Amino acid sequence: MTTQKVNISKILPVLIGFFVMGFVDLVGIATNYVKADFHLSDTMANLLPSMVFFWFLVFSVPTGLLMNKIGRKNTVLLSLIITLPALLIPILTYSFSSMLISFTLLGIGNTMMQVSLNPLLANIVDEKRMASTLTFGQFIKAIASFVAPIFAAWAVVRFLDWRMIMFPIFLAICFFVLAWLFFTKIKEKNIETRVASFKECFSLLGDISILLLFLGIMAHVGLDVGINTTAPKLLMERLHIDLSDAGYATSFYFIFRTAGCLLGSGLLAKFSAKKVFIVSLSMILIGIICLFIPDKTIMYSGIALFGLGNSNIFSIIFSQALLHKPTSHNEVSGLMIMGIFGGAVFPLIMGVSSDFFGGQSGALFVLLFCVAYLLAFVSTKIKTFASVE
Repeated sequence: MTTQKVNISKILPVLIGFFVMGFVDLVGIATNYVKADFHLSDTMANLLPSMVFFWFLVFSVPTGLLMNKIGRKNTVLLSLIITLPALLIPILTYSFSSMLISFTLLGIGNTMMQVSLNPLLANIVDEKRMASTLTFGQFIKAIASFVAPIFAAWAVVRFLDWRMIMFPIFLAICFFVLAWLFFTKIKEKNIETRVASFKECFSLLGDISILLLFLGIMAHVGLDVGINTTAPKLLMERLHIDLSDAGYATSFYFIFRTAGCLLGSGLLAKFSAKKVFIVSLSMILIGIICLFIPDKTIMYSGIALFGLGNSNIFSIIFSQALLHKPTSHNEVSGLMIMGIFGGAVFPLIMGVSSDFFGGQSGALFVLLFCVAYLLAFVSTKIKTFASVE
């Protein structure tokens, strides 16, 4: 009984850390408010998500090297320390440049957290419970993702300022997790003796399968960040509603994305990864087509289908990459995490495309390109066995 209590006391602060990990998704709704407040073009506004996700390219492997030197817990603590000013800056000062700085820090902190938090959890949880605990951690992360737009809309009604609830609450939670984890004693196991270098990671791109899967991760994250940023803009453009109302589209997306994660874990145990992958992409494709139609019910149905379809793409691609190179897990993992920087590339392209076409249809064409790539090139690399684990 004593051991169980000790384990719970160690697991809880780490699990709540997943909530802080979910702060990265506030960039979607924030981009829409910053665009409106400073009268920005789509190209300029979409620099914000680019500032967040660019750092996955730069810091993924160095964080792994750092984690080997200072430990997993200390790396998570450092990521929380970097996240604190990212959440404080929008409260103290509000300009386009200050938001770029804030989101740069948010991206660096989140990169370090994504690399270090899962290994820290693996250090605490029994192997038999690892998969279910990680799924629950992703569920907690998703809560932060879908409450952010609700906080922003509430702040507009209450304070006429979208920042005044979300950032203070998230800042307090981040500080609370930092303090709780700091005072939690966790004895770390020396499981990894070697971490991949940049050279080792990038050399894998010479394998055509790994290259296509890496670009698939980029496309998936582009879809995720792209719909997160574009959905409110689409509703405002097509349905002529206020941002405070349109912002709920982001929450709607993450609710169905979370449901899709839970549903997908069961489907992948019964059906082949290839079938689940193709059905998922078909749902995203139908969802995008629905977003071209200016009808509230159809558009929200499209967002729901998009969320369900995009929920298991990452896990399938990531698992297939590991299975393709079973002797190079460190290198493959580092490379696939770096692929998250697709969240920096595609929103920027979507912004340029929207400005070029004079509306959000330009962004939808970029999303269609991502789906087409995944169907044409990545689906051929997904093996047909039942489980991706």
